[in-house]
Amino acid sequence: MNEYLAGLTTEQTNPDTLAIDECSTEQMLRLLSQEDAKVPAAVAEEIPQIVKAVELLYRTLKNGGRMFYVGAGTSGRLGVLDASECPPTFGVDPDLVQGHIAGGDTALRTAVEGFEDNAEEGMALIERCGVTADDAVIGISASGSAAFVIAALQKAREIGAATIGVVNNKRSKLEAVCDICIAPVVGPEVIMGSTRLKAGTAQKLVLNMLSTATMVKLGKVYNNLMVDLKASNQKLEDRTIRILQIATGIDAESAKAVLEKASMNCKLAIMMIETGLPAPEAQAALDRSGGNLKAAIRAYSKVG
Repeated sequence: MNEYLAGLTTEQTNPDTLAIDECSTEQMLRLLSQEDAKVPAAVAEEIPQIVKAVELLYRTLKNGGRMFYVGAGTSGRLGVLDASECPPTFGVDPDLVQGHIAGGDTALRTAVEGFEDNAEEGMALIERCGVTADDAVIGISASGSAAFVIAALQKAREIGAATIGVVNNKRSKLEAVCDICIAPVVGPEVIMGSTRLKAGTAQKLVLNMLSTATMVKLGKVYNNLMVDLKASNQKLEDRTIRILQIATGIDAESAKAVLEKASMNCKLAIMMIETGLPAPEAQAALDRSGGNLKAAIRAYSKVG
């Protein structure tokens, strides 16, 4: 028996759910809900570490680097999910935030759990992705023992990239290869070892924090509006119109007209409305402020 794995919190039996197989449906669901309710507090305890990680990621992306999520199984799928949502939400290039799972894209739909033990493939992934010292790699592993993830972080560290770990056990193997380790401990799972449950939920919350806070700091949000979203479908185009209305107070018809002049660029449209500048001058003002809309409007107001 592997003593390391046997000692992990995520591998323990939960004394509160020992008779779950004898519960009514409602009792079962209440047990699940009670256990899930423990997750936010565990994540909140890790906010000091998450702050460090966000500051590191912000500096990395601001200076032209990229961020990579690397994981296996549920952890890998969550990384891919968070990365894939960044382009439509924040208007970033798909290469800026990347998600990679042990076993490749096939593993997103079909479990290939054996790949998590492949250290060589973890190192090869970092090489294939062209990770450099300018980048940051976030390794995700509930147990903190996935050889694929540990090896990927080790290789990234050798290259000089920043390394962050997201794990659900303290003093894990993963922690040793991380510059920053985020470890929300949520206790034993409702079903022993099923880390797709509380551990996965905690990881999702942490990844939400990492990507969202980093993008806010990069100026991808105006107030609490996603002004860099890409209006790639009817729902998002309608949302863009509403964002313009909320941000500037103009009516829907006027918002649509300005949006068309701004080539469907929400941030540019707001800049044009708030300053009265035509598109080229408004874009130049945004560029001078590093794409930060609020800073660009304030700078223009001072000059005006």
